[in-house]
Amino acid sequence: MPLDDTIAACAHAPGVGRRAVVRLSGPQAIEIAAELFSGSRSIEPGQRSWYAGTIHLAELQRSLPARLLVWPPPRSYTGQPMAEIHTVASPPLVDLLMTAILRRGARPAQAGEFTLRAFLHGRRDLSRAEAVQAVVTAGSRDELRSALAHLAGGVSQPLTHLRNDLLNLLADVEAGLDFIEEDITFVSQRDVLLRLTNALAHLTTLQRQLRQRAVSDPTFRVVLTGAPNAGKSSLFNALLGAENALVSPEPGTTRDYISHVLTLGDTRVELVDTAGWQTSTNVIEQQAQQLGSAAIQQAHLLLVCIEAGRLPNEWEQSFLSQREPQVLAVATKCDQGEPAPGLFATSAQSGLGITELRERLAEIAESRPSSAFISSLARCQHHVEAAIHALRRAHAASLHDEPPELLAFEIRSALDEIGTITGAVHTEDLLDRIFSRFCIGK
Repeated sequence: MPLDDTIAACAHAPGVGRRAVVRLSGPQAIEIAAELFSGSRSIEPGQRSWYAGTIHLAELQRSLPARLLVWPPPRSYTGQPMAEIHTVASPPLVDLLMTAILRRGARPAQAGEFTLRAFLHGRRDLSRAEAVQAVVTAGSRDELRSALAHLAGGVSQPLTHLRNDLLNLLADVEAGLDFIEEDITFVSQRDVLLRLTNALAHLTTLQRQLRQRAVSDPTFRVVLTGAPNAGKSSLFNALLGAENALVSPEPGTTRDYISHVLTLGDTRVELVDTAGWQTSTNVIEQQAQQLGSAAIQQAHLLLVCIEAGRLPNEWEQSFLSQREPQVLAVATKCDQGEPAPGLFATSAQSGLGITELRERLAEIAESRPSSAFISSLARCQHHVEAAIHALRRAHAASLHDEPPELLAFEIRSALDEIGTITGAVHTEDLLDRIFSRFCIGK
């Protein structure tokens, strides 16, 4: 893709919303945005700032309220002149705005092109560029935390220091090659071994961290919640096919939460039974509510249990209307009454709906989208392992007094693998595979 033209794209979620964001990057980005914008003060292209005003489109008789944000190079996201127009999030109006921008010389951005330009201009290394996509597509709080750590340089920062150390070591080793016939030593064998051992220790630690992130949360977590005596523990036992939770007609039997892993086909699901939600009257009940809230925060799916024979109350409706985590409303005790409309009917006593609920849980767990972060971690792991093998070969070469050319070759191989992680070494195919997964506008 060319880098010397101006690109534009919508950077907000599609559809009706509170605010639309149209992003431009390239030599004419600020100029094009300024042509459409009128504000109370003049735009200074060389200064990072924002301006309140309006935009005027030829097809409309009235101006639209807007804000213009300006970033001059080189400290913009892409390293180029950048501008953003924030205005009313009406799809027809946004279409007219994009048409006006394209008429003035910009072209539609391709998927991931903003972040690709940031990478190619040195504003993001490759692992942080991948983290942008992982943040955008994170499907849970755990995935978001890992992606943000990646974005903040969780991999890049230690590798930058390590790469500098290995470059210095390679320079010392290769300097000795120019004076191989002379009795001149630029770096001792002891120093080489010590520096290689230190590099191996850093890479081994990073390898362990990457593995922990990759498998930190492989199990789909389903949390049962609801009012006291709503039949959560009975449903929990029925799904497991075992008496793991204490069941009693007395409300508030469950105080601590109970968890158990259930295998449904090829899918592992962790079921968590929590205390019934109620006002705390003592320290024990307060702690039970806190534990239940913590379990809900870590859930991928909430099973909101509502007794048959009644409609969801205000508290239950608040759960049913939320977007994260995913919610499934379940009617319990359907052998004693009719479930409310739209609820998944079950009965722990008669077995009604239990098999179907297991199948539904497996279906939801299997449909959970895989994080974009996983592919980035797999790529980083591969190159870290290759760098470790190269450094081990370099260590052996130095330890056994093998030719210094071989030592230099292995250090160079390790540097190439580390450089591939951050993008210091890259190919067009690698960039295509990474940035083709991005959405337009990022």
